[in-house]
Order: sequence, then C-alpha cells, then structure tokens
Amino acid sequence: MDKIIQNLQFTINDKLFVKDPETSSLGKKILQNSITLIDEIGFEAFTFKKLGEQIGSNESSIYRYFENKHKLLIYLSTWYWSWVEYQLVFSTMGIKNPEEKLNEALKIITKKVENDKNTTYIDEAILHRIITAEYTKTFLTKDVDAENKEGYFVVYKRIIVRLIEMIEAVNPNYNYSKSLASSVVEGILHQRYLKEHFTSITNLTEKDCLFEFYSDLVKKALQ
Repeated sequence: MDKIIQNLQFTINDKLFVKDPETSSLGKKILQNSITLIDEIGFEAFTFKKLGEQIGSNESSIYRYFENKHKLLIYLSTWYWSWVEYQLVFSTMGIKNPEEKLNEALKIITKKVENDKNTTYIDEAILHRIITAEYTKTFLTKDVDAENKEGYFVVYKRIIVRLIEMIEAVNPNYNYSKSLASSVVEGILHQRYLKEHFTSITNLTEKDCLFEFYSDLVKKALQ
C-alpha cells in the first residue's frame, strides 16, 4: 500500500480552490503549513495573514489559491476523507463475507491515525486532529444546502454510503442503515473529541476501545 500511495492523487472539487494547490510548491506549502497552524491556534484564530507570515509569503499569494479560509478547511477535509476512503476501499475490496467486510471497515475508520511519510506535504495525524476538532464547522453554516448542491461534501457522504451498503449486505431487513452509518462516522469523531476534552463521559480515556465499542454497537443493532 505504501508503494501505491506514493503516486496517489485525489480528485477534489475544483470549486473549492482558485488554483489547484497540488500543482505548485507554494500551493503544497500552503496546505502543509495551514494544517500545522490550524492545529496550533484553532480555526477561529487562523487567518491568511498569519499563514502568510508563517510561510514567508504575501497574504495575497494565498488568495490566489483559496477564496477564503472556509473553502480551505473544506479542501483539507475533502483530502482527509478521500484518504480514508482510499484505505477503506483498498482494505475491504477482497473480502466476500459481509460481516467480515463491515468489521474491517470499522477497523479502518476507528484506527489511530499516524502520519504517512509518503505524502510529504500532508501530515495525516495532525490533519486528523483538525478533522476531529473542526470538521463540523464546514457544514454547520447557513450556506450548507447550497454548498451541498455544489458537491462540497460528496466524499464524506460517499464514505457513509459505502457503510450503508455494507450494513445492508449484512442485514437487508434492518430499517435504519442510513442513520446507523452516519451515526457511526459522526460518533467516531465525537468520541475522539470527548477523549481530548470531556474525559469523564467516554470510555476512551480508560483504553482505546473505539473499534470494540462500534463493532459491538453495530453487531447488536443488526442482530
């Protein structure tokens, strides 16, 4: 998988950027440093001016790639979910048994994220922390319906659809496959967030039991 991902490039909605950041060294520098800066100071405090100061470039040069920081965050989120989807598809494509396939999918989306050194300008571990803390800010907005029509969240929804199909393959008579799948994906982020900030209301502070919890939850729901 490491050798394959070296040449991997995700297709991201071109409405999210003015100029594709992956086509130039400055664009990749913008992605790399925006991740570290958002992780350091949070999305609310993050500005293109601060990013420009960090990379030693004019603020205007960043606007040549991204219209605003909201679209940059959606771009980073799309990259992350594309990376997760790639692993999900790659790891489950050869599994015929529906229960085993769903279980493997849960392992992929609940596992601890570590940096993949093959993607030199994206630190997946740091990006994962940003997704955990900031992802809901991409769609909890007044513009969500318009942005959804533009396809801004298509990869995120595609991951959930893949889980829906796996759930229905295990139990086609289960009536709540969509709600279960979306609850799992959202819940994983929420539990990670609780582990970092509200330790008294999640078992993840006692041990890394995220896979065990969701595997047990899904299994019992589908019985």
